[in-house]
Amino acid sequence: MDTNVYQHFRVDERPFIDSVGDWIEQVQSQYAPYLTEFLDPRQCYILETLIRQNSDLRFQLYGGYEQAERKRCLIFPDYYEPVDDDFEMSLYEIHYPSKFASLSHGKILGTLVGTGIKRSYFGDIISDDDRWQVFIADEIDHFVVNQVTKIGKVAVRLEEINYTDMILPKDSWTQERGTVSSLRLDSVISEIYNISRQRSKQLIESGKVKVNWTENTKPDFLLELLDIVSIRGYGRIQIQDLEGKTKKDKCRVLFGVLRK
Repeated sequence: MDTNVYQHFRVDERPFIDSVGDWIEQVQSQYAPYLTEFLDPRQCYILETLIRQNSDLRFQLYGGYEQAERKRCLIFPDYYEPVDDDFEMSLYEIHYPSKFASLSHGKILGTLVGTGIKRSYFGDIISDDDRWQVFIADEIDHFVVNQVTKIGKVAVRLEEINYTDMILPKDSWTQERGTVSSLRLDSVISEIYNISRQRSKQLIESGKVKVNWTENTKPDFLLELLDIVSIRGYGRIQIQDLEGKTKKDKCRVLFGVLRK
């Protein structure tokens, strides 16, 4: 990968950029498709940018349903016509005694990665407030099914189901336009949830904030396009579009917002 590419992205994104370069090179040299693990929206954006700028290859993103956040990407030569089965993922229902216990996204995810499997092998975890389902990469699904028999103290059973039985996720993003003095993490949280900058700093520094599913304790961290911010107890924010500057040099931003 051309090192000039690095200047357009964060320093901590360089390992992922290098991986994308390796995938592109592999497809070009072997003239055969390459399937990634599940990527978050920011990674999908980086991958799409690099493929369009550095190759004549084609690609397709798929996460099991149209609004999926986490998606696998198939990179392929122009002769290839992908089908859904190429993405090698399955949908699983989490059966549990719903009349006597409750589950949460955090508990489910914690249990799944607690099996020793990387987060990137799991897609979206969805719920309608009663049922819970999860997309799992085919490479590891049988192992996970055998390993996961409890989530916390709740006995569970994972069962593969057809996509026609997928629930309609209850959570849905709302779009909000706003202006912020900068794309600093503390500034954006303060703007969206109408709390003081000091309060947003406290949330960040106390480990209650994640950016792209990784804990971030830096209030001055600069967000970029398609980053997802998760704030414990408040919800989530996505930077969906950067719409320029105001006359007072503030940033116009289209946010996606999930409120708890």
